[in-house]
Amino acid sequence: MSKENTSIHDFDIQLICEYYSYVERQGPGSPEVTKRALGFIENLNGQSRIADLGCGTGGQTMVLAQNTPVKITGIDLFPRFIDLFNENARNLNLQHRVKGVVGSMDDLPFKPEEYDVIWSEGAIYNIGFERGLKEWNKYIKKGGYVAVSEVSWFTSERPKEIDDFWMDAYPEIDTIPNNVLQLQNAGYIPVAAFILPVNCWTDHFYAPQVEAQKAFLEKYKGNKTAEDFIANQRHEEQLYYKYKDFYGYVFYIGKKM
Repeated sequence: MSKENTSIHDFDIQLICEYYSYVERQGPGSPEVTKRALGFIENLNGQSRIADLGCGTGGQTMVLAQNTPVKITGIDLFPRFIDLFNENARNLNLQHRVKGVVGSMDDLPFKPEEYDVIWSEGAIYNIGFERGLKEWNKYIKKGGYVAVSEVSWFTSERPKEIDDFWMDAYPEIDTIPNNVLQLQNAGYIPVAAFILPVNCWTDHFYAPQVEAQKAFLEKYKGNKTAEDFIANQRHEEQLYYKYKDFYGYVFYIGKKM
């Protein structure tokens, strides 16, 4: 099986988790983008609460905590990510306001209207954009916010190679206008939608993986599965550079009606 026709779905989820524990961010983004999205959220104070779903190791969560007085709960399915998340919080002396717990975004341990904001950077695809917006709505206070980044098409048509890639990886990928409509139909007033800059991919996502890939391949030297996985990651990066005019991540922010 070549890297060109291998899907990330063909690899063991624990292998993927271990690889992404080597890097600060598990998806495209940046501190600047997190702060820009945060700028659309009003009336946060020391009593406010944010849930960061699919938090990973907490790269974006720590930025949220450093720029607000709120209490934050991070949720991720993988214990290794949560261990690193809580270690990062302690290292930044944020452990009194920031806590990571193991959990699934499709079975959240929250009470109705418990949170002022539900945040999710590059992770809502795990449950699906439309489903996530609808199901998470009940956990947000009236007048609260949802803020998520989601891979989106920039154009109504695109080359077959990249269309086929994303139809396999994430068939729910949609255009920005359609995603804004889904946000509205899920019970939110659309507040903002903006495209993440290219450096969120190049500098903050792909560049850190260079050293991570070296370390990973050294640890798993001779392991064909690990080598195929890295080849798959490199192929995905090549596709981004080739077709970045057609897709990318978009931040969507809505206010619960």
